Amino acid sequence: MTQLFVLHSVYGLATAVAALDEGLIEARGQRVLVPVNSARVPETSTAIHEQSNLQTLHGRFDRIEPLDDILSPLHPSSWDPEPADLPILNRLFTRAWDLDDADLELFVQSPQVAPARTLLSLFPDARITIIGDGLMTYSPIRVQLPRTVVERIGRVVYADVVPGVEPLVFTGGAATRAGTDAGASAGAERVPVPPAAFRRALAEAGVADSQLDALADGTSTALVLGQYLAVLGLVSAEEEIAMQCDMVDRAMAVWRPKRIVFKPHPSAPPLISAAVRERARHHGAEFVEYRGAEPAELVAERLDALGVVAGFSTALPTVRALFDRPIAAAGTALVLGRLTPFENSNRVPATIVDALTRPSSPYRDPERLQLLVDAVGYAMQPIIAEHLRPRAEELLRQLDVAERDRYFSRARLAELRLPGAPREGIGRRALRSAGGVGRIEELRLTIRGARRRAAHAWKAIRGR
Repeated sequence: MTQLFVLHSVYGLATAVAALDEGLIEARGQRVLVPVNSARVPETSTAIHEQSNLQTLHGRFDRIEPLDDILSPLHPSSWDPEPADLPILNRLFTRAWDLDDADLELFVQSPQVAPARTLLSLFPDARITIIGDGLMTYSPIRVQLPRTVVERIGRVVYADVVPGVEPLVFTGGAATRAGTDAGASAGAERVPVPPAAFRRALAEAGVADSQLDALADGTSTALVLGQYLAVLGLVSAEEEIAMQCDMVDRAMAVWRPKRIVFKPHPSAPPLISAAVRERARHHGAEFVEYRGAEPAELVAERLDALGVVAGFSTALPTVRALFDRPIAAAGTALVLGRLTPFENSNRVPATIVDALTRPSSPYRDPERLQLLVDAVGYAMQPIIAEHLRPRAEELLRQLDVAERDRYFSRARLAELRLPGAPREGIGRRALRSAGGVGRIEELRLTIRGARRRAAHAWKAIRGR
């Protein structure tokens, strides 16, 4: 028996380790860690097997087999071999990694993209477990995978950072290609990793950092996180600066700290840090920029932060669930309105953070938040998440106009004919698809068919 863990992030590694420690993933045979450097420019980043602070986490595995060592110079996310080459590659990897191909279980993050998706096809008889990747796990899978893959997915192991809310990925057996029986399965088993176990595993990823040690001096501190959303095209550079300044305003208004610690996105330009610094000084607060390798959740804990504020970072619900730290967000409503297309995979993470951090949020109850996540998930992927349509209809019938517009675009509601959709005009009703064609085209084909039938009848009457 071989258990192959194909992981690309510290978050995923900590989730897998916590599940192993808790016995949620049973220890069988040899455990092999296959780290993947999925950064756009791998040469500028450090893979998880190369980070010294993760050595104790590596100890849960019998050996490490970096995927990049075999694929280089091909980028892992570009690995899309021809189907005819898969049997040859299967033999190559089985020998290179000394695998028990007859009894193999794959543990993967991000199964919808290479290299995980390629490996799922490369080992067609392997059982599959999905390892959660933060808030993205709460979204439905964004691509339709082959039935031969979906039927082998037995469980989803995820850090339970939104207690009481279950992820949508691979629920309801509806993640197979169109044309299959979407309701044939109840979906993969949900296996939540308790926050305490995840906290212990994540704590092992801590680094020795003299700057953080110096900052842990008892000064009341708020942590502000940057995400660099402008590079994703979600907001302009000017809007992002305004959002980051709004985060400082939010932190000062809610917690009144004496110090603002800013952890920018590694790729963010200095202009953002300068704007945050000026905003903090405007409020009379000390400003410190932290660019170290410590995860944001551990930074907040080591600084004993009064609270953490960000955009829609996974760190927000994580620090709340693991360390019981207050959280706040800025710019979520703007981002929700800008995400395109509607099925953008950032939509559920942004929805969850917005719902958790809104003043007087109507979604503080986990059951209510689950209903919102289910409804948004259906609107994003109405074929893959077809089983969630009744949940979407239930929520939308209850929402007022402002609340619907916050999380659902009117165009999407109209497209899916969901409650709250705007009334269609005569022209749109005439052009709207019905059975795959527009109504006008349907009428034209009906008239054409009637003429043909009349012609055939006339020939029959005349004896021809």
